[in-house]
Amino acid sequence: MNASAEMLAILGPALIAGLLVTAVLVPFGFEVLKRGIVFIDLAVAQIAGVGVIFADFLGWEPEGMAVQVSALSAALITAFLLTWTEKRWPEVQEAVIGVVFVLGASGAILLLASNPHGGEHLKDLLVGQILWVNRARLPLDALIGLSILTLWMALGARLGRIGFYALFACAVTFSVQLVGLYLVFTSLVVPGLATYYASRRRHLKAYAVSLLGYLFGLMLSLWLDLPSGAMIVWTMALVALLAAGLERKSA
Repeated sequence: MNASAEMLAILGPALIAGLLVTAVLVPFGFEVLKRGIVFIDLAVAQIAGVGVIFADFLGWEPEGMAVQVSALSAALITAFLLTWTEKRWPEVQEAVIGVVFVLGASGAILLLASNPHGGEHLKDLLVGQILWVNRARLPLDALIGLSILTLWMALGARLGRIGFYALFACAVTFSVQLVGLYLVFTSLVVPGLATYYASRRRHLKAYAVSLLGYLFGLMLSLWLDLPSGAMIVWTMALVALLAAGLERKSA
């Protein structure tokens, strides 16, 4: 196998995973920016990650259904809590989201305190292991992602507050287990920010920003032998900055 074939074998599944996450999160990102709750995904993703860590703490199989149920249950509980707080105290919703995130992060540290591999688990939760994505699960992941996206596109605003938070919790839980918390936040917010002033084809431009971010980030991480998740975050931010500048210039 030549070098280009080896690179494709590594980059292909990782890029597919990134595009799946992008396809699901970009539309939610537009809604999050519109609602002014940009840190909600960090809070929900962090709690979903705590669900995964808690399942590991109990000794459940890492790839088993019980872990998925644990992660989704934790995310849905958080979603319902944030629905209630948004209705009760809308003026301080961002602060509440921040507190939920800190509690989740602290809870993860406490659960991992006695685990000899705790630091590695925490790193995987935050940065992810996109280069080592489970190829065999990609078709199932694609089906789950497409189902979430279809529900959002079909129902949208008709979901109401609680419906939005519940479906968003599903999207974040699905995404964070594929690419990690940092890339979930980046994929959700950065493409939307880059195209905030776009008057035409906003979805297409946002997807292009994310695609280029994942593609160049993965390539650079291999060439420079640097962590792929962190490299993608920086690359997507730079692509977004360029795209936003071009958008403002053409306006």
